[in-house]
Amino acid sequence: MEYEIIKNPMGLIQFSMNKDDSITAEAAAMVYIKGDIETNTRMRKSGFFKSLKAAAFGGESFFVNEFIAHEDNCKLGLTGNMLGDIEVIHVDEEFIIQSGAFIGSTGGLTLDTKWQGFTKGIFGSNLFMLKTIGEGDMFVNGWGGILSKKLESGEKMILDNYQLVALSSSAQYRVSKHGSFKTTLFGGEALVIEITGPGIVYMQTKNFMEFVRAIIPYLPKR
Repeated sequence: MEYEIIKNPMGLIQFSMNKDDSITAEAAAMVYIKGDIETNTRMRKSGFFKSLKAAAFGGESFFVNEFIAHEDNCKLGLTGNMLGDIEVIHVDEEFIIQSGAFIGSTGGLTLDTKWQGFTKGIFGSNLFMLKTIGEGDMFVNGWGGILSKKLESGEKMILDNYQLVALSSSAQYRVSKHGSFKTTLFGGEALVIEITGPGIVYMQTKNFMEFVRAIIPYLPKR
């Protein structure tokens, strides 16, 4: 099986599938199918309660679609719900993922929710995020472009809390206030994620909440 990312930043990922190849994807991620591909809608392999947690707390669908090729040279196009890049992450260790970023995966890779704790949850964007279980290739979607940064042991960086797409579990992180009260009130940088390596950080160049704030003045008012 081969795949190609087409038309980033408003992109989709196209898979070239041979017989018995399979892809697992979020509900509504499919754009097109070419060839004899069976669509099997099922609960996540992680089980009922983990599927329920991912849907209720992680913002993902309770059911997923498994696409199985029954002949060679089939084509499958998938996309995400964000206006930005699609990135392929090879997962051989646990990753945490921002809710809504996951599109699909190969191999035995599944998702569960990750409790962030009250401190991290209150000062971050979600009480729950998603975490990977198993190994495989994961396809994620971000707002704007997706950039990756490899942190060496002890190396640190500060990231706006709405810019995180995915983070390897080998890195340590905490969510905290940034700067003074004046910065919080007027500078638009109230909360940040302090990340310490070793690990890999995937970040998005645009902020969804700032996009929402930008369009609110133009929405119809009752």
